[in-house]
Amino acid sequence: MNKKKAQQTAPTKPKPTKAKPKDAKVPVAKASSTVTHKMVTDNRKAKHQYEILDSIECGMVLHGSEVKSLRNGKCSIDEAYARIKDGELWLVGCEIEEYRQASIWNHATKRVRKLLLNKSELMRFVGRSKERGLTLVPLRVYFAERGKAKCVIALCKGKKLHDKRETLKKADASREIDRVMKSKRFDRNA
Repeated sequence: MNKKKAQQTAPTKPKPTKAKPKDAKVPVAKASSTVTHKMVTDNRKAKHQYEILDSIECGMVLHGSEVKSLRNGKCSIDEAYARIKDGELWLVGCEIEEYRQASIWNHATKRVRKLLLNKSELMRFVGRSKERGLTLVPLRVYFAERGKAKCVIALCKGKKLHDKRETLKKADASREIDRVMKSKRFDRNA
């Protein structure tokens, strides 16, 4: 019978630590004030076609190949919308292209994806979205600081044609004012 002997190690001496005076200041890590995230896609049409009343950030349930494709920026939310079904929020019509290197383990490009929210946030949104004329529209898809895919869903009311024209006029007027003010600022410096 071959029994292996347990290796014995020599006891190690504890390392001496320097005593700190009681009034010594301990460095504290500062929290960064800027939130960093990698933008994947932005729904610019939504800002033109809808009046945004409220928005909320949701997590997304994704397959592995979808995450890889999102990291490459292959996503379109222009025609997407959100629906509430059986007490859960679902993203419909979002197109995430196939990831070519995934071969047979690829995902369906326009599958319905589950969005993650707290119950209280979901109930608040459900109540307001049932009002007549309100729609849930995705505004942005991005990766948060910790690498999680997030989607910003907005509660929107559709604009009429005259409302769209009015916002375009206001934007043109503010752009013109900014241009004139900028030229006056350069005239004073000369």
